Amino acid sequence: MDIEEGGVTVSVPEARDGASEGTGGGVFFNPTQELNRDVTVAVLRAYRDREPRAASYLDAMAASGVRGVRAAAEGYDVTCADIDPDAVDLAAENLADNGLDGAAVKRDVNALLYDEGPFDIVDLDPYGTPIPFADAAFANGRNLICVTATDTAPLCGAHLQSGIRKYGAVPRNTDYHPEMGLRTLISALVRTAARYDKAARPICSHVSRHYARTYLELESGAQAADACIDELGYVDGCEDCLWREPTPGLIADPVESCPVCESDRVLTAGPIWLGPVADPNFASAVRDRVTDDMGEAKRARKLLDTVAIEIDTPTHYDQHRLYKQWGEPAIGMDEFVERLRAAGYEASRAHYRGTAVKSTASIPAMREAVLGSEGTDV
Repeated sequence: MDIEEGGVTVSVPEARDGASEGTGGGVFFNPTQELNRDVTVAVLRAYRDREPRAASYLDAMAASGVRGVRAAAEGYDVTCADIDPDAVDLAAENLADNGLDGAAVKRDVNALLYDEGPFDIVDLDPYGTPIPFADAAFANGRNLICVTATDTAPLCGAHLQSGIRKYGAVPRNTDYHPEMGLRTLISALVRTAARYDKAARPICSHVSRHYARTYLELESGAQAADACIDELGYVDGCEDCLWREPTPGLIADPVESCPVCESDRVLTAGPIWLGPVADPNFASAVRDRVTDDMGEAKRARKLLDTVAIEIDTPTHYDQHRLYKQWGEPAIGMDEFVERLRAAGYEASRAHYRGTAVKSTASIPAMREAVLGSEGTDV
């Protein structure tokens, strides 16, 4: 069947459920990933202003080729790769039908990257974990690595052993699991890039539905890579009173009990990325490149507006859980955030959940700020 998306018309197989566009071994089209693709195109538009020399784009798991076709429509020199011959034929057909230049090749993406690289922009959108493709991407990527991960259960600690095996970290299944998953992913990618003396800094990231997506800008050099490694660390979190504390560094020193309520139900996670997950100016630029011909334009703009102002704390608090713990009726989220700011704390909503708040205030400080002086006890 034919579908129109973002100003191009492409032939796609019948849609089926799934969180990722490319399988690296099958042809299918996932309409629920349109937001992902719309944001990708906006990123490509904004990145052209940031790095005008970036020209070549690798759609590493092309499937129907819709992402690569849309990148080609933006003027990028596109290569669509897949190991399924039907996928390659379909991607080539879609490029030709839209009058666009570009190559569609039947190759394992790891072999392609080493044989044909470097590529200025490498886009990894596999089904499941991107880690099997990360080394080749960072070794042979020049400017920007775009990564989707759909295995959220391992990333967020729900499948702990799988997360440890795949990501070389200890993720924890916490109240702030979207943040945990994104920062576990970025940590693994930063450490992979560092093996090749490259710094990989996230300039835009989001968690939407059942996937995490991040765009990492590369800088070559051992010192730059070391600086990125310095932004990794651990987070201790109490399951009872919700106390959290991030600690920079790769050597963990987990606390045995909570320093606030003395509970022994403290989880330590890491190494995760503790630094910013987006460049606010770039995220704003991406938002401005969203156009009305995108099917998910409204959602993309709302998402990117929040990403651009979201503060960099590596955890969030659920407002409803806080008020339940305080035994008080909840106020509106916007008012909650404004009261924290009025009290002198950084605060913002989180882009991935309507009741998630990020703040530099401790829980006692939050309670005092929003409830008044009677709320000073945890």
